[in-house]
Amino acid sequence: GYADAGIAEIVERSGISVGSLYHHYGGKAGLYVALWEDLSAEQEASAAQAVSAARKSGEIDPIALFIAGARAYLRVCWERRDAARLFLGGEGPSGSSLMRRSRAQRWIAQNTKLLRGPSSGEPAGRPEQVLSLVLTTVIGETGREIATAESEAEATEIIEEVCRILIRLAR
Repeated sequence: GYADAGIAEIVERSGISVGSLYHHYGGKAGLYVALWEDLSAEQEASAAQAVSAARKSGEIDPIALFIAGARAYLRVCWERRDAARLFLGGEGPSGSSLMRRSRAQRWIAQNTKLLRGPSSGEPAGRPEQVLSLVLTTVIGETGREIATAESEAEATEIIEEVCRILIRLAR
């Protein structure tokens, strides 16, 4: 975890020099943030690509589009499980919980728009926002389980079961 990783261990395991670590990242906290941003960007890009591909194939159901994005996000949690375990574990440098909350709020807002379907021009109501909050939270917590799965088969089984549950919750 973050607290237990020392600079010497980071340098040894990564193969970079102490000077390079400080030059590029400013230290352990900066490296953490850079790696977290990289993982988050990959998860978001994968989800956006999956939603876009589903739309291109003719899918218009907002829940089906949401599930396509959720499935892609969760696949990245498996593919990048070492990083996902670190970041989904909740520990990090000072201020990282605020950073995660801010990202989560943006993610919930995006999911609320996606779940609403073609916009009517009116702002989302409280029930829509709460549904998005619940579904997004389930996906985030599932990411933690996926990252600790014993095998790809187990990760896939969890992903598919959670997607079935998300569909039931969303309807």
